[in-house]
Amino acid sequence: MSTYTQSLYQIVFSTKDREKTLIKDNREDLFRYIWGVLKNKDCHLYRIGGVEDHIHIVTHIHPSIAVSSLVKDIKLASSDYIKTQNLFPDFKAWQVGYASFTYSFSDKDKLIEYVKNQETHHHKKTFREELIELLNEHQVEFDEKYLL
Repeated sequence: MSTYTQSLYQIVFSTKDREKTLIKDNREDLFRYIWGVLKNKDCHLYRIGGVEDHIHIVTHIHPSIAVSSLVKDIKLASSDYIKTQNLFPDFKAWQVGYASFTYSFSDKDKLIEYVKNQETHHHKKTFREELIELLNEHQVEFDEKYLL
């Protein structure tokens, strides 16, 4: 028998110190690059989006890959890409850590729309508020002192 999985994840991480360095003009280039990283890891990207200080990735993760390894690879590769291409001149690094949430496949379309509408969403809510909401929704225990 083969291995069959359907693991739908939302991965969220921020720029270092939540600096608003991901300027809109070059975000699509970054998103396409991350899509390539995911494809090379046999992951299926459903949607990637974000604003000046953070990104959201909705993806199926190949069963042989740990989420932490995938996020590490995305951050390392994209940091290098940002710097060599000078995509975001004020970008220093990604934050340490990330948030990852699993979803039922039946929630896929709703989740994609949520990530697609990040710019509109963040006219009303900060990243910190959004992250706390996601953590609470998924019943993840956290210490607010680590949510700079």
